Amino acid sequence: MATAESVSRDAAPVALPGVGRALVLAGKLTQKVAEDTFKKARAGQKNFISELIGSGAIAASDLAHTLAQAFSAPLLDADALDPERLPKDLIDPKLSQTYRLLALSKRNGRLIVATADPSDHDAAERIKFSTQMGVEWVIAEFDKLSKLVEAHTKSAAESMDSIVGGDFEFDEASLGAAVPAEEDDSAANDVEDAPVVKFLHKMLIDAFNMRASDLHFEPYEHQYRVRFRVDGELREIVSPPVLIKEKLASRIKVLSRLDISEKRIPQDGRMKLKVGPDRVIDFRVSTLPTLFGEKIVIRILDPSSAKLGIDALGYEPEEKVRLLKAIERPYGMILVTGPTGSGKTVSLYTCLNLLNKPGVNIATAEDPSEINLPGVNQVNVNEKAGLTFAVALKAFLRQDPDIIMVGEIRDLETADIAIKAAQTGHLVLSTLHTNDAPTTLTRMRNMGIAPFNIASSVILITAQRLARRLCPQCKAPMDIPREALIEAGFDENELDGSWTPYKPVGCAACNNGYKGRVGIYEVMPISEDMQRIILADGSALEIGEQARREGVRSLRESALHKVKIGVTSLEEVLAVTNQ
Repeated sequence: MATAESVSRDAAPVALPGVGRALVLAGKLTQKVAEDTFKKARAGQKNFISELIGSGAIAASDLAHTLAQAFSAPLLDADALDPERLPKDLIDPKLSQTYRLLALSKRNGRLIVATADPSDHDAAERIKFSTQMGVEWVIAEFDKLSKLVEAHTKSAAESMDSIVGGDFEFDEASLGAAVPAEEDDSAANDVEDAPVVKFLHKMLIDAFNMRASDLHFEPYEHQYRVRFRVDGELREIVSPPVLIKEKLASRIKVLSRLDISEKRIPQDGRMKLKVGPDRVIDFRVSTLPTLFGEKIVIRILDPSSAKLGIDALGYEPEEKVRLLKAIERPYGMILVTGPTGSGKTVSLYTCLNLLNKPGVNIATAEDPSEINLPGVNQVNVNEKAGLTFAVALKAFLRQDPDIIMVGEIRDLETADIAIKAAQTGHLVLSTLHTNDAPTTLTRMRNMGIAPFNIASSVILITAQRLARRLCPQCKAPMDIPREALIEAGFDENELDGSWTPYKPVGCAACNNGYKGRVGIYEVMPISEDMQRIILADGSALEIGEQARREGVRSLRESALHKVKIGVTSLEEVLAVTNQ
């Protein structure tokens, strides 16, 4: 005889999952059958839908049709899909297997995902977290979808195993091989045919073809991932087995002339990749010891970027005129400021390329030299050997230079020598890490440079950022409230309806609505009025106000102009500039 307690427990309502509730509401199952099936699935630690179909409570096709109507989602014919042709890098294969999901495509920053359970909020949140994209469900029959998921994830796993296990086809003749500058290292040759080497070569070629600026090889406790920075945005490309990390790190070190046995301290090196009969790409390599192995970042240094010309960088006509006028001066100092990765080096080398003529002696000191420019005497700073920026500058001045480029002014000694060079008939180009043009002058003052030396040597300062460029094929007009535009920095007089802001959409030719990047510049010539402010030890605020009076756009104003002409979006401008 059942006790009152057991009767009460059996009669307690069961919290059905979304699929169960939908089937009961549609009249496909009774409440009791749905609850009993759910209890059985939970007891056997099985999938509820799998238990439903396995018990014969409902057919897979009937279930799919019912859920498509209940959740207003499209119905997919799974038989029409070829697992080999489906994208393999949209979501993690483990996630796909665990939740029986299949990523079909990417559209407008959202993933189109096939599922048999559109009520699974946990799966949707996991996808959003791992991809940073929203999810649009497409309903498929559970049994057919399960077979597709198995075939798809198996093919993806086999593809990665073949790379690591030794069955990877690699066309060395057409792609070229990453080789050290001097090919006398036997360790490099011993592993030349290893699958890990082929995997590295493939990553380098893929990054170059995708116009990535950096590759990140990141080891974690139970995961190893490779990410590319494309248009300033990091994207996970592949997640190879964790076991690959030591061999991959060793191969990169061999090519970069680094110490393979040293894993306790960071190291810096370079390597080359031949991508054509007459095209070689340089890579700058940086290793960093982390908890679970060495993180390696490889920066792509494409010499052709310095030869694109000043028009390709995104200078507005008046900004271009100011810059060209400054570099045509016989002496003085030109400073380019901005954070790491803002394109300072490309801007400097674009100027050097314009100045690089047979009758001109140009010398550069960098740490390290990122772009090789024939006709320019380039020196790599080596702190350990005693070759500092200051030592290199002193040597330059004994070799009758016309133009000197210093990679970065880091200390008072380097700044002092550079300023003396600018005051004694040399054109000096360099960089500083400051937020905008006016604060550069106060930063130099704080370094200990006398106001007179700053005022008499600096002729122009350019602050810059890089913003993602809207894809011209898919960008769409965007309706932004007037108040939001004014808050962003637009003047009310500019909101006259003569222009339209655009937003990113996303298509097959771009990366979430963006394609490439464009420079945003604050080009500030040092006028006589600014020199007076500097000599009076004025603040960055006073210098900035004088610059505005002279028609110099701030970084935010320059960026908003790019919004007006449809080059970038307001969202991107707000992300890369400060008001």
